[in-house]
Amino acid sequence: MSTKPAKMTIANENRPSKIIKSDYQAPFWAKNRHLQTLWPRFIKRRLPLAVRSESFELPDNDSIKLVWGKPENIQACKGVAVIFHGLEGSVKSHYANDMMAQLQKNGWQTVLMHFRGCGGEPNHTSRAYHSGETADPSYFLDWLDKKFPELPKVAVGFSLGANMLLKLLGENPKQRFLKAAVAISAPLRLDECARSINQGFSKVYQNYLLKSMVSTLRTKMRSIDYSGLIHIKDEQVAKLTNFRQFDQHVTAPLHGFSGAEDYYQQCSAIHYLKHIITPTLVLHAADDPFMNEAVIPVEDELSEAVQFELSERGGHVGFMQGTPWNTTVWYHQRVARFFEPFSRFK
Repeated sequence: MSTKPAKMTIANENRPSKIIKSDYQAPFWAKNRHLQTLWPRFIKRRLPLAVRSESFELPDNDSIKLVWGKPENIQACKGVAVIFHGLEGSVKSHYANDMMAQLQKNGWQTVLMHFRGCGGEPNHTSRAYHSGETADPSYFLDWLDKKFPELPKVAVGFSLGANMLLKLLGENPKQRFLKAAVAISAPLRLDECARSINQGFSKVYQNYLLKSMVSTLRTKMRSIDYSGLIHIKDEQVAKLTNFRQFDQHVTAPLHGFSGAEDYYQQCSAIHYLKHIITPTLVLHAADDPFMNEAVIPVEDELSEAVQFELSERGGHVGFMQGTPWNTTVWYHQRVARFFEPFSRFK
């Protein structure tokens, strides 16, 4: 499988299309996909964001951490915007922090739901999270809907959180919680992404994320008995070298899948897109270094409610614009425009 950036495939522009060319244009200095991916993480300054954290109890007596944007002004907000982070992410991730800051500034009350074990607080059960884990988010969204029944809710998912969000919408097409959703840099075919990120320079991202995943698991194994749940010892976990191995020996058995391939097939959002009836925007860069051209859907795989905007460049959750000394992120305004019709003040 080639590690070169994927080629853009746009439907015939003479007829209506669910896959359209994005209006994003990378500046001359940010045309490299790795620069697009790494600059926001290590160079770009975070936007100021005030938050309040809250522990949220789950049905199995485990808990996760919610983070609310401040100021909290329910009476004056446009609605509630929910943020779902990516693999090993948190509110401190550049994309989550800055998206919350922008939506707060735009008049939305924001809240980020950390997945189990994320956000600096280990969870208390063997259960973790994965790309298709929709039970916890569904439980949270139901709680949120009951808490603020009068407010419209929208959601933004990034990377793993984007795949999860699309799967949630597709497997529950009549869901009443969300009025609209945006998925950014979603790994729509998990098997292809596991293959692509294990090649070339992309291994740098895999190694960084895998190190965090392994560390979290090994820490939990010291206090939780995993025997009978996974058939791998602590010293073997430390020797896992790629996502597919981790998913084969940990993710799959821990969450009821027969193996990595079964997990990838059941949880890849590509299989759920055609069932979505909630207005949904998917933003994807053809040069995303976590993926390859195989993750880009064809029109028959999309429902009428899904608009897939494809850009030639942008990296993984990058989409930078401006100058190196005054960098902004293109999708901030794109998300704000997409959500505006769903505001209670429209």
